[in-house]
Amino acid sequence: MDLEYGNSRDASKVSTKDSWKTILILAYQSLGVVYGDLGISPLYVYKSTFADDIQHSETNEEIYGVLSFVFWTLTLVPLFKYVFIVLRADDNGEGGTFALYSLICRHAKVSLLPNGQAADEELSTYKMEQPPEKNNSSRVKMYLEKHKFLHTALLLLVLLGTCMVIGDGLLTPAISVFSAVSGLEFFMSKEHHQYAVVPITCIIIVCLFALQHYGTHRVGFLFAPVVLIWLLCISALGLYNIFHWNPQIYEALYPYYMFKFLKKTRKGGWMSLGGILLCITGSEAMFADLGHFSYVAIQIAFTLLVYPALILAYMGQAAYLSQHHQSSYEISFYVSVPESVRWPVFIVAILASVVGSQAIISGTFSIINQSQSLGCFPRVKVVHTSDKIHGQIYIPEINWILMILCIAVTIGFRDTKHMGNASGLAVMTVMLVTTCLTSLVIILCWHKPPILALTFLLFFGFIELLYFSASLTKFREGAWLPILLALFLTTIMFVWHYATIKKYEYDLHNKVSLEWLLALGPSLGIARVPGIGLVFTDLTSGIPANFSRFVTNLPAFHRVLVFVCIKSVPVPYVPPAERYLVGRVGPRGHRSYRCIVRYGYRDVHQDVDSFESELVDRLADFIRYDWYKTDEANSSFEDGTARSNESSSECRLAVIGMVPFAGIPAFEIEETLQPASVSGGFTSVESVTDVIEMRSVNGVQRRVRFAIDDESDTDTRSVINVQLREELEDLFAAQQAGAAFILGHSHVKAKQGSSFLKSLAINFGYNFLRRNCRGPDVALKVPPVSLLEVGMVYVV
Repeated sequence: MDLEYGNSRDASKVSTKDSWKTILILAYQSLGVVYGDLGISPLYVYKSTFADDIQHSETNEEIYGVLSFVFWTLTLVPLFKYVFIVLRADDNGEGGTFALYSLICRHAKVSLLPNGQAADEELSTYKMEQPPEKNNSSRVKMYLEKHKFLHTALLLLVLLGTCMVIGDGLLTPAISVFSAVSGLEFFMSKEHHQYAVVPITCIIIVCLFALQHYGTHRVGFLFAPVVLIWLLCISALGLYNIFHWNPQIYEALYPYYMFKFLKKTRKGGWMSLGGILLCITGSEAMFADLGHFSYVAIQIAFTLLVYPALILAYMGQAAYLSQHHQSSYEISFYVSVPESVRWPVFIVAILASVVGSQAIISGTFSIINQSQSLGCFPRVKVVHTSDKIHGQIYIPEINWILMILCIAVTIGFRDTKHMGNASGLAVMTVMLVTTCLTSLVIILCWHKPPILALTFLLFFGFIELLYFSASLTKFREGAWLPILLALFLTTIMFVWHYATIKKYEYDLHNKVSLEWLLALGPSLGIARVPGIGLVFTDLTSGIPANFSRFVTNLPAFHRVLVFVCIKSVPVPYVPPAERYLVGRVGPRGHRSYRCIVRYGYRDVHQDVDSFESELVDRLADFIRYDWYKTDEANSSFEDGTARSNESSSECRLAVIGMVPFAGIPAFEIEETLQPASVSGGFTSVESVTDVIEMRSVNGVQRRVRFAIDDESDTDTRSVINVQLREELEDLFAAQQAGAAFILGHSHVKAKQGSSFLKSLAINFGYNFLRRNCRGPDVALKVPPVSLLEVGMVYVV
């Protein structure tokens, strides 16, 4: 159901502005991906609400009050908060917790990512709307940037929200499938029913997780029709029950019934809010899946179909229950379904619960992949299940862990009451995190008055805290599970992130000077061997300590040496044309280069074969550019500032990428950096190389676009001289000789005198995770025959 990445993805979003047909298609597709979880909530809301805390009496005050709470909760949170406000806080079309965090990090210096560069801010996806900042927003920004503990607190808040999303991915399949299968109580005796529901639920859950490795694209075409049929089904049932049992049920929508309900039920009514809040489970998916669709499509689907269908479903159930106080069955969804259509509704409900579960499982894979990209989660295997559709991934380890825990929850709890208490707390925590982050976005990114952000925070925060407090009272009845899971996962993620930063700081303090590298030669017994040596490091400048250790133990290195830094930047996607930052390390004759490969938190990382070939192509493009620029340095581009010292050229990096341009001069200088011009909408005629030089010249940064006509050999030969040919021949000869991937094999330990918590986290926590997760060579898919590992001990 995801849209294809690249031009088709961008084009689809542009076309939504012009084509209502495209908007309606996207709205239809969003039903299966976005609204599966939200759509199946009528299965268990009333059952969880009336579990223990309140009783359904003859006066109908309870059922009227619950319906009023459900109506206004659905109206205020999913409709007003998400559809009209939060969905606008997108990060280049992407939504979710990490999207909000990356927006905040780009507008204020609060990011804890270690190897940020000024060049990252020139990415076209790093766009920032910069109206004149008001003094109040500037004060908030300065306060955030000044206090370092707030940076850590903000990261912990994001990690907490992420962990609760993962917890929701564990609980949603259990409660959804269990609630759907519970309809069997109407088709078999009570004795058989209590022994059949749990095994059948577990079998469906096992099948659901076992099919994950095929990818959602193979069965995704069924998602939208199933959810559409389900929404139409519950709408029809709602209308039938309203007109047949109680046409006056609309009176319960008045807010007065909420106060009347709380006045009568008091503490029990407040505690029952933990069941009512389940009516908005899945609301966060509207924002999290924003990147797959468009704002207008999600808005139309919710306001015109999902919202009315849910309101009718809840009103219909309330209308039936208002006339049935002595039911032989406990309150449930199926009790309001006419007996003649129970079997078809039962089948559709099971299919809808599977679709809702599938959506949250896919979302869990996605958010773990994003966490891993930003260095906040141990490395795990990520399998891309579709070559054509971007974003569909499968993580085997997480999949089987989720399945085992999901089955354990089903067997352990055995009822929707405990599952609902656990799921409700996870959902409200995620919503509170989103509210807090959105209030910061309102100030820092939208530059609105702080009073407006405070109003947003207090209004929606009060509603969510009310439900959150009700969920906390159910701590011993199931709500302990998401809290325990969140503490466990947050600890893992924070320890991993903390150790990653400490390793980077160690590398930064122990890097080797460029002079040391240039001094290596035959006089010291150092040999240059054929091939390309790819030295992987987190550093964006300097020579990493693992390379000096490598040369010390093995006095030789490759004829062509490339220091590769694969880094994540706080944007969802990095356009391929802007991915590679390439520069020299030392003089040309040394044949040493630096290549920084930038990925967004939702980008697909390349495999080794395509990465190696593309890296060589980008190096060749950079070499051509660099030599041509030297020839023209004194005439039109350097303005008399020719390089006087080649060894200092490491500080100049150029963005190298293949993008379509036509009808432009060979060189174009732009004194003001406009990131959107990198991949401008010119008609494609032939491929050219785009080179963007990231260096300060006379106080301004300068962008140079260098065009190479791939089909015009004559013009190219007129530029390339003998030395250029020699350098290119050396590069391609080294490629033919083979590439070696030089990676550090690290062991981290806390330095003497460290606190007990730090020693425990580093010596035991991080090293345990490092030994039991995927190594960097596996994550990069490096073939063992090409791998050279350098042992490193980090004392942090």
